[in-house]
Amino acid sequence: MGNFYEQALDDLKAVFRGLDDAYVENAITVIKDANRISFYGCGREGLQIKGFCMRLFHLGLDVSMVGDMTTPHIGKGDLLVVTAGPGNLPTGMALIGAAKKAGASIMVVTAQPQSPIALEADHLLVIPAQTMANDQGGGVSVLPMGSLFEGAEYVLFEAMVLRLRDVLGETAETMRTRHTNLE
Repeated sequence: MGNFYEQALDDLKAVFRGLDDAYVENAITVIKDANRISFYGCGREGLQIKGFCMRLFHLGLDVSMVGDMTTPHIGKGDLLVVTAGPGNLPTGMALIGAAKKAGASIMVVTAQPQSPIALEADHLLVIPAQTMANDQGGGVSVLPMGSLFEGAEYVLFEAMVLRLRDVLGETAETMRTRHTNLE
């Protein structure tokens, strides 16, 4: 198993060596400045974005997951964040259309910055990782299908939380006060 761990970690390191920090800093600023933030993602990407949403809640931001019955109205000054690694997400496209019509800004997290969904975004967070759009042929990750993108999302989102914590003047202690006590 050790060889698989090493290969997976090497693949993740390569993603972060290729990551453009300008995308990350812009995403941090856009998130910090938004009134409300709604998140959407499918499958395993959806799990990663839910974790990010939860941590932003712990930072005191007004966040929600699209599809939850408590998701508020979105409009001017708000942000919709859609994760679409492979760049093709029909439900995401529909949600982007509705959010734009309401006046919200759009951020797309993707590995495919020229994809149709990315071209609809006001802001991109490009993660240069393998997805199901490019998981066949030579030179692919040891991780299957879109796992490299999803793993990179987890690490990136956690690092962004640390940066936002500093930007927002929060601490580990203030975050902890917002953690549920109903577990």
